[in-house]
Amino acid sequence: MNSRIIASLCLFAIAALLVAGCTQPPAKSNLTEIRIGYQPSTHQVAEMIAMDKGWFKQDLAPYGITNISDYLFPSGPPEMQAMLANQLDVAYVGAAPVLTAVATGLDAKIVAGVNTQGSDLVIRTGLNYTGPRSLIGLKIATFQPGSIQDTILRDWLKNNGVDPEKDVGILGMGPGDAVTAITAGKVDAVFLPHPSPSVIEANGKGKIIVHSGEMYPDHTCCVLVASGKLIREHPDIVTQIVKTHIRASEFAANKSNLDETAGIYARKNSANVDEIRKSLQEWDGTFVTDPNVIIKSVLDYAKIQYELGYIKTPLTQDQLFDLSFYQKAKSS
Repeated sequence: MNSRIIASLCLFAIAALLVAGCTQPPAKSNLTEIRIGYQPSTHQVAEMIAMDKGWFKQDLAPYGITNISDYLFPSGPPEMQAMLANQLDVAYVGAAPVLTAVATGLDAKIVAGVNTQGSDLVIRTGLNYTGPRSLIGLKIATFQPGSIQDTILRDWLKNNGVDPEKDVGILGMGPGDAVTAITAGKVDAVFLPHPSPSVIEANGKGKIIVHSGEMYPDHTCCVLVASGKLIREHPDIVTQIVKTHIRASEFAANKSNLDETAGIYARKNSANVDEIRKSLQEWDGTFVTDPNVIIKSVLDYAKIQYELGYIKTPLTQDQLFDLSFYQKAKSS
C-alpha cells in the first residue's frame, strides 16, 4: 500500500479516537448517592434551587448517581460535626466552621464560594442603639462558637472597645431559637444570617441596626465544601457539582428570578414568601462562586479564630482550598 495512503489512514484513525474520547459519556462508578448538608438561610438558596429544579439529579445521573439527599442543619458547627462523622459528602456552610473542623481533623476542602456578607445585627423593639458601646450589658444571641456570625461579632465588638467576654452576654443558638428568644424578650439583640433579620423586623419585634458588611466589608460567609474522599475518588463528580452550583447561583443572582427564588426558599422551609422576597431585596449579601476572591477573607477568619483560641494553629490556603474544580467547571 502507498505510504501516503497508510499515513493518511493512521491520521484518520487517531482523529477518530480523539473525537470518540471527547464525546464519550462520563465514566460511572460504584457511588450512587450524594449527601448534601445545608442550612435554612437565603445565603444557601442555590442549593435549594438546584434541588427544586432537579439540576443536581439531572447533572449527576450520567455519573451513576441515582439519589441526591440533602440534610438540614440549624447552623455550621453541627453540620461540620456531621461531615466529620462521614455523614455528608458536600456541605453548604459558613467558612468559619470549616476552619474549626479542619483544625480538628476534617478531611475536606473548600471548592467554591457561595456568598459574601448577608447577616444583620437586630436590636429588640424599644431599645436604643447609638453605637457598639451601647450594647454593653445586653444579651445577644448568635450562632454557636466557631460560626461565621460568632467570629465576626466577637471581632467587631473587640475592635470597637467592647469585651465580648465581659461586657456583653453572647448566647449560641440556632436561628429558630434566636428568633423566638428576641420575640419573647429573652435576649436584647440577635446577629443572624438572612432571612431571620427581615422576619424579626417584619413582625415588629426588632430593628436591623448594623449589616455584617459594615462590620467586615466584603467578608465571605458561606462556602461549598467537598469531602476529601469524594475529591480523591470522584473528582469528575466534584467538578460537576461545582458546575451545577454555579448555574444555580447565577439563577439566584438574577433579579428577574426574584419571585421564583423566594418561592423555592419558602416552599423548602415552610416560610412566608413575602418575608423571603423582602429579605432578598434588603440584605447586603452577594452570591459569589469564585473561591479565588474569598481566600483572603477566609485566611483572616483563621487568624481571628486563632486569636480567639478556637483553633490551636493558623491554617494555610493549601489546607483549606482546592481551586482546581472551579477552574475545570468554568473551562468545560
